[in-house]
Amino acid sequence: MKRREFITLLGGAAAAWPLAARAQQAERVRRIGVLLPVTSDDAQYQAWFGAFLQAFGQSGWTIGRNVQVDTRWATANTDSVRRHATELAALAPDVIVSPGASTVGPLLQVTRTIPIVFAIVADPVGAGFVASLARPGGNATGFTSFEYGTSGKWLELLKEIAPGMTRVAVLRDAATPSGVALFGVIQAVDSALRVEANPMDLYERSVPACCRVRRPHPQG
Repeated sequence: MKRREFITLLGGAAAAWPLAARAQQAERVRRIGVLLPVTSDDAQYQAWFGAFLQAFGQSGWTIGRNVQVDTRWATANTDSVRRHATELAALAPDVIVSPGASTVGPLLQVTRTIPIVFAIVADPVGAGFVASLARPGGNATGFTSFEYGTSGKWLELLKEIAPGMTRVAVLRDAATPSGVALFGVIQAVDSALRVEANPMDLYERSVPACCRVRRPHPQG
């Protein structure tokens, strides 16, 4: 090999070293924890988890090559969920996936640094999981099934239907954070619409019998 050819080959190899190093870094295995509040034979969650794993391949991730998934089937038992949440946090994954409120709470009790992504929580603000929908803050974020600002639109629509309306009764379940939050938004817009919104809590005697919803007896 001529001297000039050797120098050219050596220079090309030297230039390729940083590229090779970056390629190795890009293949660093990411670790994802998944905490599920059911047993491993639950058909609904099996389908959900299967779709979750399938999405990795569609996004260019290969399990075992550049991503590892640590799954805990914790059952619905509260102590079991807490124990498995602690186990996952101890593994220090890059992120932990939670399907809902029953697992987000225990995870936040054991880690305030590992990112937590929840699939669906009805009221993450009311539950204390995030500071607000616009700015979650902390280490948890995800998806909610409802945007409470919609309840203010309900009152606006009623006013359009009945412009002379001045009072409205709002059925709510005060025992749930969502019931309180929905009515709070309605209260925030009722004065602007010149409407007096009055809450009527479910399970109370003030609710007409035709509209009353009874809680099931503890013994069935």
